Amino acid sequence: MGEGRLFNAVLIAGPTASGKSALALETAERTGGVIINTDSMQGYAVLDVLTARPGPADLARAPHALYGHVPPATPYSTGAWLRDVMRLIDDGTLRDRVGIFVGGTGLYFRALLGGIAEMPEIPAHIRDRWRYHLLEDGSSKLHSILQREDPETAATLKPSDGQRIARALEVLEGSGRSIRYWQSVRGKPLVDAGSARKSILEVPRPALVTRIGRRLDAMVAQGALDEVASLLRLNLDPGLPAMKAIGVREFSAVLRGEIEISEALMLAKVATAQYAKRQVTWFRHQMDESWQRHVAVDKPFER
Repeated sequence: MGEGRLFNAVLIAGPTASGKSALALETAERTGGVIINTDSMQGYAVLDVLTARPGPADLARAPHALYGHVPPATPYSTGAWLRDVMRLIDDGTLRDRVGIFVGGTGLYFRALLGGIAEMPEIPAHIRDRWRYHLLEDGSSKLHSILQREDPETAATLKPSDGQRIARALEVLEGSGRSIRYWQSVRGKPLVDAGSARKSILEVPRPALVTRIGRRLDAMVAQGALDEVASLLRLNLDPGLPAMKAIGVREFSAVLRGEIEISEALMLAKVATAQYAKRQVTWFRHQMDESWQRHVAVDKPFER
């Protein structure tokens, strides 16, 4: 899958609310390219507004891929995302078109440029069974099973780390090999680093905090609470990645009548600002000098 690297790709990284999506749209209209989601949360369905996914007007301006295509009940990994990118290559979506990768998940960009472990496809019934056992039996019991079946992997995981434990067990059953084996097998880069145009958007922290606040206010006006209500009706495991999207916990408390919307907004703004700070730190220390850094001009709550 995904034979042949992508040449002349455009990579646009940056913290949340830094204006990445606006720049990607401008680039797509100029080049005729395809915008590819490179953000772990924007891949999940249901949370359109809360994850700042492109709206109908944006989708009409340029083709987009890998947005909202993953059910929130499904844990979505870097490896799964990379396989989805491979499928875009194989099905011809990117043939003779510029691939414009935009998002805030640094590990996705690292995988594009450096490859990652070639994890095997796991049959759905095996994956679902271990997720069921995690929900019913708890992570400690599954950790005990992993200690018996794969003690070396178990030694690297905390008994409370349910999602990783379940993943290790499903890989072991589905492939017959330890997840540590698969993690040691590196894949090939999908993007040719030499021809790629790589940019990191930077926004002075006070301006970024202001943008985050404006955007969250707009999200509430656009129906973020209704989205969270729809997510809660699915009765999902709270440990799933989609349930950890910023705003889900805060707005869930509003829906339960525990706090007022004003307090939830304040908490969500603080959490988002803290997340943005972690993104900035990651990009600063993990992206090398081949990435061009651009200070974004302040505009209303751009993504």
